[in-house]
Amino acid sequence: MARAVAARLITRIVDAQAARGTASVVLTGGRNGNALLAALAESPARDAVDWARLDLWWGDERFLPDGDPERNVTQAATLLDAVPLDPARVHPMAASDGPYGSDVEAAAEAYAAELAAAAEPGDHGRVPAFDVLMLGVGPDAHVASLFPEHPAVRELTRTVVGVHGSPKPPPTRLSLTLPAIRAAHEVWLLAAGDDKAGAVALALSAPGELQAPASGAHGLSRTLWLLDRAAASKLPPQLYPSASS
Repeated sequence: MARAVAARLITRIVDAQAARGTASVVLTGGRNGNALLAALAESPARDAVDWARLDLWWGDERFLPDGDPERNVTQAATLLDAVPLDPARVHPMAASDGPYGSDVEAAAEAYAAELAAAAEPGDHGRVPAFDVLMLGVGPDAHVASLFPEHPAVRELTRTVVGVHGSPKPPPTRLSLTLPAIRAAHEVWLLAAGDDKAGAVALALSAPGELQAPASGAHGLSRTLWLLDRAAASKLPPQLYPSASS
């Protein structure tokens, strides 16, 4: 699945750069997101992308010290070290030992300000109109660091929030909110493995974003679920047609 998504993403970036000169992508961490980054780094088609004209953002981050192996940006080194990116176009979220120290709310406000500064007049809201925003789907149907029934998933106005008391360690995180996610042209939700099957089925049964935050993640022009057979195994047939259909 990671290789297939990597090929699709390369095509989407190339198309955006051909149309506008630049492209903007939001990365996700976790098992599926990191597998995708490795597949991008290894793809024989990767040189079709003008990496110097690509903006990279993150959907969420663990609020840990810089260089911590659990941080999404640290794990993204698989890709970041493999392609000629412009450092000014790589936008990591702050670390807990960064300029805002342990103040996760200040770090969230700073990332929101960086997003707002990159937004153009024609964009929807106070974030850039990302070409693709990728999200891993957790076993509880969380996306980014928006967990079921958690205060962050209820946010309607801010684009970035500090997350306290996350049910998944570490407890303190930074996350884009659903309003920021919904400003992307395309939202891609990634899930692979048996442990994701229940979450995928729940989210696609439209239970509401409070119960299943993944169900509230959608793009302005397209929402794409990218699943392997195991993750799709609990979907009704009408939602997951066979390859011959």
